[in-house]
Amino acid sequence: MMIEYVRLSKGVLGPQRANPSDAGLDVYSYLPEGKVTIEPGENAIIPTGLKFGIPHGYMLQVCNRSSMGAKRSLVVGAHIIDSGYDGEVFIDLHNIGKEQQTVGHYEKIAQIVMVPVVSFRALETTEDNLYKWYPITISDRGDGSLGSTGQ
Repeated sequence: MMIEYVRLSKGVLGPQRANPSDAGLDVYSYLPEGKVTIEPGENAIIPTGLKFGIPHGYMLQVCNRSSMGAKRSLVVGAHIIDSGYDGEVFIDLHNIGKEQQTVGHYEKIAQIVMVPVVSFRALETTEDNLYKWYPITISDRGDGSLGSTGQ
């Protein structure tokens, strides 16, 4: 599948796949005026200088680069880029570490993955046992939540 993108300035780096088997394309910071410092516990919105044409039925999901999280404690906030959005893509980086981090110009900051979207509607019901009449799952998990499958 091919999608189109636009560089909003001449110096913007386009998305790149580091290895042929990688799921995502790396995106770069576009900070021609300098760098951004992110304090521990804080976040910063980093411009990419890119716009994407995302086809109906798909979305781009912005994901962490494992090296940013493991080495620098910088992780991506929740990101979904919907079909129909035609503005610049910004990356919300959170510093979950204990040290100040600096993001420079042309730095790999995230990766984008194309994901198919299933269109659905939510139908309210008054039946508390959601699987009683319509066995749509093979799980008997019930209402067990955080950590319940390990007990």
